[in-house]
Amino acid sequence: MTERGHWFEELADHMGEAYLRYSFTKGTTQEVDYLVDALKLDPSMSILDVGCGPGRHVVEFARRGYRVTGIDISTTFIDIGRKRVVEEGLDSARFEVVDARDASTLVASVGVVDRAVCLCQGAFGVMREDGEDEAVLRSIASVLRPGGLLALSAFNAYFSVRHHHEADFDAELGISHERTEIRDPSGATREVSLWTGCYTPRELRLLLRATGYGEPSISSVEPGAYGNAPPTVDSPEFLVIAERL
Repeated sequence: MTERGHWFEELADHMGEAYLRYSFTKGTTQEVDYLVDALKLDPSMSILDVGCGPGRHVVEFARRGYRVTGIDISTTFIDIGRKRVVEEGLDSARFEVVDARDASTLVASVGVVDRAVCLCQGAFGVMREDGEDEAVLRSIASVLRPGGLLALSAFNAYFSVRHHHEADFDAELGISHERTEIRDPSGATREVSLWTGCYTPRELRLLLRATGYGEPSISSVEPGAYGNAPPTVDSPEFLVIAERL
């Protein structure tokens, strides 16, 4: 499915390494601290990062000795991730260019894994067509072993309506559309559109049940502040932990 491409690829090409300068990327250590416990990780387990971007979570997991594979549709981001792990000598990490909607390519590239993460709208939540987020979840389920755990973040639909006044919310589709500026590594700006799929906890539960997962736990979080707070209307994201049935 990679020949179809995705609207985010052009943005990734422009941002390059500058993506890692944005404030929402600065909480990686805290996020991984939490996920190590929430996913009940041990050193024998393999991890898949779906929509890994330039690999900030991949690098952090690998620094702790975990075997981790990052996939992303953006060749630019994958090249950055590969460069980072070579520079740090992180032999337990690897990166592959894979469209997260394409289960057959994911299976061929990754095989079976013990744990999966899909965070910060890296793949889930940046789709614009009906069924594509569902396809991402089914694709992850195709490589996540039974009993394996998925950590998934999703943008909070309540927050989008109540607080995200810089964006237009499509009530029929559940998609937030924002015009914003992004910068390249030299600082040059470009105005772009961002589309984000937004969800309620009930929608997330229904979607996960339909794609091969058990009853999830859902917490209110924000980047760099992952925890166990109950869902609210005032947090920008929900963090889901779900078991593959």
